[in-house]
Amino acid sequence: MSDARQRILGAIRAATADVPRDEAPAHAWAPPPAPPADLDLLAERIADYRARVTRVADRGAVRDAIVAVLARHRAARIAVDPGLPGDLHPGDGIDVLVDDPPLDDATLSAVDGVLTTAALAVAQTGTIVLDGGPGQGRRALTLLPDLHVCVLTAAQTRQTVPEVLAELAATTRPVTLISGPSATSDIELDRVEGVHGPRRLEVLLVG
Repeated sequence: MSDARQRILGAIRAATADVPRDEAPAHAWAPPPAPPADLDLLAERIADYRARVTRVADRGAVRDAIVAVLARHRAARIAVDPGLPGDLHPGDGIDVLVDDPPLDDATLSAVDGVLTTAALAVAQTGTIVLDGGPGQGRRALTLLPDLHVCVLTAAQTRQTVPEVLAELAATTRPVTLISGPSATSDIELDRVEGVHGPRRLEVLLVG
């Protein structure tokens, strides 16, 4: 390494020495929205896992889509993370239980469903990634209710698993990977749904 390069890097380290390690710059780079082909593939892969995908044109139409999904499942009482954006709350007619303080397991098991956002998604595998961030909540929130309604945006979609893993490399929160409703075929190769998570997964894909 040249002396000039060492001086430059040393100056950068000195200038940022008091910046918290988890602080992101205000102008942090954000990936562009996924190409339409990637979104089409993601929707196809998610449907392959027996989940239901609803395409939503833009953020302004999401609340109506959420209300329609909840009505289809007759879900009148749902749980949400306290960080869920206000414009995603379904409004009057739905009893919303905010997980703050944390709801007990019996309450979570008894609600009609849970509504969350997501962190990322993988188009090639139809996998939804939760990292416990705002709007997603702790793991129990998406494991105990029988219905999971997840809002996913085009900007959160990546094409491959390695891309997603690279973005998650620095996270210290538990990561959950969801590929369809909870299911297992461990017993005599018979598919059983809802063994270790929601039997029903509804994905609202925005963009």
